[in-house]
Amino acid sequence: MTVPLLEVRDLRVRFPTEDGVVKAVDGVSFSIEPGETLGVVGESGSGKSVSFLTIMGLTRSRTAIIEGEVLFKGEDLLRMTNDDIQEVRGSQISMIFQDPMTSLHPFYRVGVQISESIRTHQKVSKQEGMEQAVEMLHRVGIPRPEERARQYPHEFSGGMRQRAMIAMALSLNPDLLIADEPTTALDVTVQAQILDLLARLKQEFNAAIVIITHDLGVVAEHCDQIQVMYAGKIVESGNRHDVYYDSHHPYTWGLLSSIPRMDEAAVGERLKPIKGLPPSLIFLPPGCAFHPRCPHRFDRCEREVPALIPSDGHHASACHLSLADKERIFKEQVMARS
Repeated sequence: MTVPLLEVRDLRVRFPTEDGVVKAVDGVSFSIEPGETLGVVGESGSGKSVSFLTIMGLTRSRTAIIEGEVLFKGEDLLRMTNDDIQEVRGSQISMIFQDPMTSLHPFYRVGVQISESIRTHQKVSKQEGMEQAVEMLHRVGIPRPEERARQYPHEFSGGMRQRAMIAMALSLNPDLLIADEPTTALDVTVQAQILDLLARLKQEFNAAIVIITHDLGVVAEHCDQIQVMYAGKIVESGNRHDVYYDSHHPYTWGLLSSIPRMDEAAVGERLKPIKGLPPSLIFLPPGCAFHPRCPHRFDRCEREVPALIPSDGHHASACHLSLADKERIFKEQVMARS
């Protein structure tokens, strides 16, 4: 058997505050194979971004409590020194952050910022670094890359800034690319272009990709594996077919029911939002964290935290409903909209 590129084991991240301890990530385990695309889906505050910021070593502080193992190519990133993790970050694992306008420095030209990222990890001259930066801007589809490299971030459109961030992230040919909400605040056409660009660059660079999003529709065509997070935990995981056509968790059903359809049968049909609000990560409800919002809850849900149990070799869900009930409800409620 091949060793996973990234293997996360029982990751827990807690932040003490005056109001109590925030359980941002609560026992998350998963793995990513080389060349695979993983979609991580959930509402704001579900632990998606914190999980991967921790993998990048960006949640380290004197107060943060981080437990578990994060094995990248067999080495535990959580046990590395700050200097060692900085060597890995950028050169082997890169991250595209949610807002490119705040990630790109407004006072420096785009080409200079990409060039400096390259020169941090490679012994090249300023001229060589700039030549590589221009080449990367060209490879991500930015027209007139020599001219654009001399411009400032505010002179780029939202889609162009996102492409520049992708160019910076891929400039060192990393093995793992993490894209945190890469299509937020972009119109639908540009969203599709960015996702298609990531898919093309995955083939070109042979990198594994993680796409973090709140929208199941975003990852529908581009992810091999999908994991759904809620209240700091993975509540469902499986391949694309499992999650879209045979999902087993009420939270996933709610996300699927809230996706607008564009076909004729959906004309006049109202979206079905998930009732209620996500729980406080300081004061989590007893039992299943989703039970206050779940229309299928019963007594056990209020007392016992469900384990993430596989129904077969690759599809797992954390729900007390029986497998027969999960399949029946899914067909009645979600597939009825198809």
